[in-house]
Amino acid sequence: MNDKLKPGLSEKIEMAVTEEVSAKKVGSGSVEVFATPMMIAIMEQAAAKCVQPYLEEGQATVGTKVDISHIAATPLGMKVYAQAELLEVDNRRLVFKVEAFDQREKIGEGTHERFIIDIQRFMNKVNAKHKSGCSS
Repeated sequence: MNDKLKPGLSEKIEMAVTEEVSAKKVGSGSVEVFATPMMIAIMEQAAAKCVQPYLEEGQATVGTKVDISHIAATPLGMKVYAQAELLEVDNRRLVFKVEAFDQREKIGEGTHERFIIDIQRFMNKVNAKHKSGCSS
């Protein structure tokens, strides 16, 4: 498919831990610490950003699987970063090693899987759900 996508590509995303990304604010807990869903989100962002420059026009990636451990809490006011490294390319399937750190220690680790999609075809399929007559 794309010979530029090779294991070893990596990317890093950094952010400040504010009340807006706390477990209490996002609803994943009742404590004012960095929320697990937000840690996973920056891991996914790092993975997506890692490969985006190598995709063809009209392509993107979508997350399909996460296997993450959140191993240490981070208080408000600290900075955190996530890094993703492309481990495997299997046609359209991409597998990443992901890790997150605060200013003192590793706070999360695991693997993340994304698939390369054709945006138009993907959105046509998604939008067809509205037309299928499904009701809630």
